[in-house]
Amino acid sequence: MSANAAAPAKEKPKSKKMLIIVVALVLVLGIAGAAAFFLLAKKKNADDEEGGAAAAGAQEMSAKAPPTFLPFENMVVNLADPGGDRFAQIGITVEVADAKTAEQIKLYLPSIRSSVLLLISQRTSGELLLREGKEKLAKDILREVSRPLGFTVPRERPKRAASAEEEDEEEDRPVRKPPRNPVQGILFSSFIIQ
Repeated sequence: MSANAAAPAKEKPKSKKMLIIVVALVLVLGIAGAAAFFLLAKKKNADDEEGGAAAAGAQEMSAKAPPTFLPFENMVVNLADPGGDRFAQIGITVEVADAKTAEQIKLYLPSIRSSVLLLISQRTSGELLLREGKEKLAKDILREVSRPLGFTVPRERPKRAASAEEEDEEEDRPVRKPPRNPVQGILFSSFIIQ
């Protein structure tokens, strides 16, 4: 019996070691879990603060919707070059603030296309080959697209030297901001001159 009694005595130290290992493992896991909890809680609070800012930004973004693009059919126009043998094929896309404005433009599309064709037919190939000529044409088309909607786009005037009295008068006048034009831009989808 003494041999049997000695055998269980040897197993007790193994079970003590195992118990110490398990307790140490539980303590390590508990400490790691607590650390993770505190770090995640801190991160969540930071995210909530950023989320508040992001929510404010999202509300701001929802107020400012992405633009709507309204493509026109390509237009082929004879240019004002001497001899009349040059023509342009131009594709135009109108950038508008919202779909409602795009629908309004569609109502006036025949008149707008006619005005744009007249604008282009007054240009020469030399004007349209330059970037400045294309930019001026885009501004003129913007004016023609905006006109039926009741918006005006001021023409660029050459700056003149103003006297000191005129500058003082201009500064004293109250500046009234016109309503924002929903036609935001004119984009060329194709531009071919032959």
